[in-house]
Amino acid sequence: MIKCEEKDGILKIEFSRPEKRNAFTVKMYRDLKDTLIAGDLNSEVKVILLHGAGDTFSAGNDLQDFLSSPILSEDAPALQLLRTIASLKKPLIAAVNGSAVGIGATMLFHCDLVYAQKEAKFIFPFVSLGLVPEAAVSLLMPRLIGHQRSSEILFFGEALSAEQAYQSGFVNKVISDQSSLDYALQQALRLTALSQDALVKTKSLLKGNQIQADVISQINSEGRVLIERLKSTSFKEALSAFIEKRKPDYQGLD
Repeated sequence: MIKCEEKDGILKIEFSRPEKRNAFTVKMYRDLKDTLIAGDLNSEVKVILLHGAGDTFSAGNDLQDFLSSPILSEDAPALQLLRTIASLKKPLIAAVNGSAVGIGATMLFHCDLVYAQKEAKFIFPFVSLGLVPEAAVSLLMPRLIGHQRSSEILFFGEALSAEQAYQSGFVNKVISDQSSLDYALQQALRLTALSQDALVKTKSLLKGNQIQADVISQINSEGRVLIERLKSTSFKEALSAFIEKRKPDYQGLD
C-alpha cells in the first residue's frame, strides 16, 4: 500500500506493507507512479519525501506478486515507475530505515537527497538472481563511483552498510542520533523555505538534458534485457533455489 500525506509543502509518501517488509506489488508500482506525478504537478507541493513503514525501506519486488504479473514489456508498471522517478522535476528525498533491496535500492539513485539510518543496508541482488540491474544503475553507479567498484557491487550483490553507501556517494548522511525520517523531514522543511523555481531549475541543470536522455535510454535498454533474462533458465534456477532455500547452480544454464 502507498500512503501519502501533504503538509507544509511536503508530500510524504510511505511504502506501507511492514508485514511484507514493504515489498512492491504491481498495484503499488502503479499507485506510487500516479502519486509522484500528481505531486510533481501540484503547485502546493515543494518537496517529495519517500520512506518505508516499520523497520525496512523496501525489500524490493514481492516475489509471489511478481511471478503472477511478470514484466513482459517496456510498459510494465515497474518500468513506468522508474521512468517517472527519473523524470521528476521537484526535489526528491529518501529516508532509508533498514534494508533497501532491489528497486528499493536502485530508486535511490534518482533521489536528490538520501538520508540513511546507521543500521541501513543496500542490496543489489540482480546478477545473483540471473538478472541484470535496473533504473539506469548500470549507467549511474559507474559514473558515481567508477567501473571497478560498481562491478564488485553488482556482480556479487553483497549488502552495503550505510557507511559504505555514504562513502560511495549515493547517501548524503548517516543518521545515528534520531530517525532518518525525522532528519529528512527537517531537511525537507529547509527546502520549502527556498525559492521553488530556483530549486526546480537547479535540479534540472544538475541533471542536464543529455544526462536525462541517457538515463531514460538506459532504463529502457536495461528493461529489454531484463525481459529476456526473466525467460532464462538461470532465473528459473534462482527462483527454485530461493524457494528450496539452497544455493543456485548455474552451470550449463543461460
